[in-house]
Amino acid sequence: MTMFDERERAFEAKFARDDEMAFRITARRNRLLGVWAAEQMKLTPEETDAYASSVVHADFEGPDAEDVVRKLLGDMTAAGVEIDEAQIRAALEARTIDARRQLMEAQ
Repeated sequence: MTMFDERERAFEAKFARDDEMAFRITARRNRLLGVWAAEQMKLTPEETDAYASSVVHADFEGPDAEDVVRKLLGDMTAAGVEIDEAQIRAALEARTIDARRQLMEAQ
């Protein structure tokens, strides 16, 4: 095996690890965001868990966080929570930081 082959494998392994970590951060962020939204809507603990899972699954509908933002905005507005898209995006950013921190601390 040449040095080039070793470097190529190392880069591929790093890419796979980084990709997996990004997925885990996004999933954790969406769960945290779902819990936050459930608290705003005053859901029960059982409803909160189910709602957080639904937010995680909503992210699989598109390539970015837009589907999550639309879901939260629609659900929270329907529940009578006065909120706008900017507030949801701010919460999304804050939960991204929290998710990254939690996963890094767990390693």
